[in-house]
Amino acid sequence: MSRRDDVARRSALVALIVATVIALAWTLWPDANKPDPAKPVIPAAQEIVAGTTLHPAVCGNPAKKPFVPKQISVAGVTNRANVLALPRDGNNVPQAPPLSDVGKTEFAWDAPTIKPGEPKGNVLINAHTWPDGSALGNHLLEHLNIGDRIVVHGKYAELCYKVTKRTVIVASDGSAEYYVQDGPPQLALIVCSPPRLGPGNWYHRTIWYASPIYGPDDSQPTT
Repeated sequence: MSRRDDVARRSALVALIVATVIALAWTLWPDANKPDPAKPVIPAAQEIVAGTTLHPAVCGNPAKKPFVPKQISVAGVTNRANVLALPRDGNNVPQAPPLSDVGKTEFAWDAPTIKPGEPKGNVLINAHTWPDGSALGNHLLEHLNIGDRIVVHGKYAELCYKVTKRTVIVASDGSAEYYVQDGPPQLALIVCSPPRLGPGNWYHRTIWYASPIYGPDDSQPTT
């Protein structure tokens, strides 16, 4: 073998070694743009800011069938206050919750009459007003207005209502409108309102009427 052939052979061997080293370095060197396999990749559309919680949309799946009301929520007033299912008294008047520290935080439903989700009639609800301003009725008088939302929760269903009317009547006059059973579906919520004439005796009643919300257009589904 000539000297020239020996030099050529050594040059080829060196070139092979250098190419091998470069290939290994390229394979093993970390790529700044390549995601770390130890960290999950979260698409931008699914990223969640630390400290936040995802909640289903309120009223996103309204009840389409009648249900017994168990709790009621009113923004700025109460969150999931209990609803008592009470029969009427001996004078055929819907009963109110007990006159107690617990009762003043509860609603009463006129059972077993119109239920939320029925195609017609008023769902009759009432609550107490106390002279010291601490009862549920006092907070409703202060904060519940036309356009506000009331959420009625059942055991497995819920239905939202939007307040469409707020009216004040003289207690002794009564209200036939409150007891309507063949009109459009509504929530009819009544509380005592000032002036207070004596223990358990209030001159006025305030009534809110609210229509069910079944979708973005507030329309009732066809059956």
